[in-house]
Amino acid sequence: MSMLLHLTGVTAFYGAIQALKGVDLEVHEGEIVTLIGANGAGKSTLMMTICGNPRARDGAIRYDGHDITQRPTHEIMRMGLAQSPEGRRIFPRMTVLENLLMGAHGRADAEAAETMEQVFTLFPRLKERLAQRGGTLSGGEQQMLAIARALMSRPRLLLLDEPSLGLAPLVVRQIFGAIRDLNRQTGLTVLLVEQNAFQALRLAHRGYVLVNGAITMAGTGAELLARPEIRAAYLEGAH
Repeated sequence: MSMLLHLTGVTAFYGAIQALKGVDLEVHEGEIVTLIGANGAGKSTLMMTICGNPRARDGAIRYDGHDITQRPTHEIMRMGLAQSPEGRRIFPRMTVLENLLMGAHGRADAEAAETMEQVFTLFPRLKERLAQRGGTLSGGEQQMLAIARALMSRPRLLLLDEPSLGLAPLVVRQIFGAIRDLNRQTGLTVLLVEQNAFQALRLAHRGYVLVNGAITMAGTGAELLARPEIRAAYLEGAH
């Protein structure tokens, strides 16, 4: 498998506060890789740094063989990355259809229509809500829409930030099932940031543990699930 994303020694700051401390991370084409850690560990910062905001102060970020460390965000996204950020940042006043079309910017109509059909196979609920305003959807439907909008650009790498946050267990299973199906059926590469460590590690091929801005552990999803320190810190009572 070829390397799609490679971080080496990445540091990032918010003002005087160091949020990332020399992070090394690899994502190979076709993998689901998850990053787990407590609230405030720096997981979302890592996602944002890959996208160029905040900018990495030290180290290098390579995507598909290209150094993207200093590239502006809009250029990075044009290279085949898409992000579904934490907090389901959909356009609440726009309809489901309008939200999806925003994700398809720059795509030909026929290509966008084909991608939309794939999205509806994954999330049939969105097809039923096509004319409904995003802000009136349930939390689970809004999360589906946020992921679907990211998929409309046909990315090679999907960055998913806390997709299960605040959702009922049944909806969480639906969303994780959709991510698994996407990866198996289309080979889509996914970097997943998630507090629900049990679901994330079951889904992922490999995982990393982030503690206070530094990677402290890495391994396959199964290996990390079996580690007693992971079970004690992240999994007790989680399922």
